[in-house]
Amino acid sequence: MKKTFITLFSVMMMTIATAQENPFFRPFDTPHGTAPFNEIKITHYEPAFEKAMAEHQAEIGRIAANPDAPTFANTIEAMEYSGEMLNRVSSVFFNLLSSESSDEMMDISQRLSPKLSEHSNNINLNEDLFKRVKAVYDARHTTGLTPEQIRLTEKYFEGFENSGATLSPEGKEKYRILSTELSMATLNFGQNNLRETNAYEMLLTREDDLAGLPESVVDAAAAKAKAKDREGWLIDLSAPSYIGFMKYSTRRPLREKLYMAYNTKGVKGGEYDNRELVQKIVNLRLEIANLLGYKSYSDYVLKNRMAKNAEGVFGLLNRLADAFGDVAREEVAAVATYASEVEGQPLEIQPWDWSFYADKLKDSRFGVNDEMTRPYFELENVKKGVFGLATELYGLQFVPNPEIEVYHPEVEAFDVLDENGDFLSVLYTDFHPRDGKRSGAWMSSFKNQYIKEGVDSRPHITIVMNFTRPTESKPALLTFDEVETFLHEFGHALHGMLSRSTYETLSGTSVYRDFVELPSHIMENWLTEKEYLDRFAFHHETGEKMPDSLLQKIIDASNYNVGYLTLRQLSFGYLDMAWHSLTKPFQGDVRTFEQEAMARVQLLPVVPGACMSTSFGHIFSGGYAAGYYSYKWAEVMDADAFSLFREKGIFDKATANSFRRNILERGNTEEPMELYKRFRGREASVEALLKRSGIE
Repeated sequence: MKKTFITLFSVMMMTIATAQENPFFRPFDTPHGTAPFNEIKITHYEPAFEKAMAEHQAEIGRIAANPDAPTFANTIEAMEYSGEMLNRVSSVFFNLLSSESSDEMMDISQRLSPKLSEHSNNINLNEDLFKRVKAVYDARHTTGLTPEQIRLTEKYFEGFENSGATLSPEGKEKYRILSTELSMATLNFGQNNLRETNAYEMLLTREDDLAGLPESVVDAAAAKAKAKDREGWLIDLSAPSYIGFMKYSTRRPLREKLYMAYNTKGVKGGEYDNRELVQKIVNLRLEIANLLGYKSYSDYVLKNRMAKNAEGVFGLLNRLADAFGDVAREEVAAVATYASEVEGQPLEIQPWDWSFYADKLKDSRFGVNDEMTRPYFELENVKKGVFGLATELYGLQFVPNPEIEVYHPEVEAFDVLDENGDFLSVLYTDFHPRDGKRSGAWMSSFKNQYIKEGVDSRPHITIVMNFTRPTESKPALLTFDEVETFLHEFGHALHGMLSRSTYETLSGTSVYRDFVELPSHIMENWLTEKEYLDRFAFHHETGEKMPDSLLQKIIDASNYNVGYLTLRQLSFGYLDMAWHSLTKPFQGDVRTFEQEAMARVQLLPVVPGACMSTSFGHIFSGGYAAGYYSYKWAEVMDADAFSLFREKGIFDKATANSFRRNILERGNTEEPMELYKRFRGREASVEALLKRSGIE
């Protein structure tokens, strides 16, 4: 008996010690309740997930077993406020899995994936719970609910429907199996892509191989090599390194080598090959859609999007392909002619030639290139310019807060204050590539906004990029495209930071996929406005403003190769829709399927061996399946919306406040087109995009 008591006592003490040591086991006692990154160890995640899922399941069990009649408060709202610990640990883990990953983190995600799928299915396939949700849903218009409460009830009901709640017992079991397999397949796809991207290095040891590269690219390559104790210059597949080399290197064989490394990811065989995963993912998605009564995955996804169906998507893609097609082909012909003139002989432009010759022709026509503008886009000045735009439009202030812990020394945390000086949000900024960070740029949140018991719980937003690093001799000097990307992701951040929704499920960027890109796209428009550039584009050494002549060249070149860029973006939309409009399981060759899907808008020669699908993370490991078209959909809206700013003034407060009230603050509380019409006074017009692009 004494031995048993000692054993129980030891277990109890170990549990107490674990709770004291694991920061997820208690509310974060930090500024604004931010994540205590310095305290979080990798060993904390799995115990925290286990405890959080158990707590959440117990909460759900109590809601489902409630003997009282179902109401919005005891069912929908109770579900909305459940799972607080799971939200905390998930947001930290999955954000860091993208921006600060490691083999250990990836291994944990592999173990967690089936458990999280099972946990989700246990909720969505709970018959007693769904009966309560359906009862509230059926009575939503007759029980005095507010419009936002009705919207939330509909979102929960649709979520249950889309997750198999209405299936037979056999169908539910099938859904469990398929959804778990799909979750693991998409996770493996993304991790293969990250690992192969990080594994590639092209080490240059001869100065001849640096021909054409500007000082900024050479210095960055030297710094990469030095950081890894290598002699020479290291080029990799991170955005600044890859794009810089492809744009400037005169060594055509090396451009081809780097191009093939980037565009054959996941298709070369070996442990990172994603071809089988592409087939598995699209077939699992199709099987789930069929199980739920849809002919294709796109039918399943699009029913609750602005586009409504595949016909709506293809209608937009086809109209833009027709409008921009001739212009794009003329642009490609012009670059090919220019390349042949430069080389003194006929030259068939290959994909690894495009950036090089297109940039040279741009410089020849407009007298502007990245190396001319880069000195005026020093990162600290750009930050002031981007933050300053939010100050000008919305009265926001960004105050560095060193008391907020960050997950990497390069990350900076800000208190964001509103126009009255009240706390609005935390903003984390993470600008540069490193091992463990996936490629691209994105906005996310460690905590979303919501209102509970009259208290407005403000969000913790993060924007993550892969911009040019500083070197030993120069600060971080950005390209024009990098500044544009900053503005884009900052637009998403504003959407999250300015949210004023009652419920987290409806707040911030939790909107239709083909609406979420509007706040980000519209921000890009200011970058070609002289009045805006004049406010922050100062030379990093002299402090002088960017000359008016250079500003004008940027503006004049803003539509350079707009046709080519449009058709390139459309090709991704066509590819996405081809994969997700399948009505029969895919058994063919991934590359052949891809080439056929993109053929209508293919402008450059098809390269044998190259494949985009096997590294197309947006649709195979992100949230854009049957939704990549949304970039062009939102571009139509942003061109139309910004035309109002042009009409009223690009810093017009009334227009900005209207955009804030009707778009940024509202989240998913109403149908997006209704919100847009409230701001603009009408539906978006494709003609606005054509006009902005110089297409009449």
